Amino acid sequence: MSTTTLVVLTVVEIVVLIAGLAFFLFWIGSLLTRIATNLEKCGEHVQTVNRHAGDIVPGVEHINRTGKVVASALPLLYGFAERIVSNVTPAAPAAARVARPSSGTRRSRLHETVGFKSG
Repeated sequence: MSTTTLVVLTVVEIVVLIAGLAFFLFWIGSLLTRIATNLEKCGEHVQTVNRHAGDIVPGVEHINRTGKVVASALPLLYGFAERIVSNVTPAAPAAARVARPSSGTRRSRLHETVGFKSG
């Protein structure tokens, strides 16, 4: 091969390399632009959420205060409920006899098959 052919091939190779790099830089730039647009939209959404949360913060603080009051009253209410239940609960009835049918009890052989022994 002659020197001019090698120079021409080298120049073509460099042009192809630069074109490939330019294509990839353009592609990466478009991806980064899309990411930047999405991040900007996300930032706007975060600002909207912050504005909405700012409107409800006083209400949440009130709910938390009320919840603390109720939680601190629960032991007292539980004690009152225990006293009410103990005063109202009737005494336990005497042990009731087992109801037996008037025809008497029947013997089943199924008990013997599973190893049950009545005592």
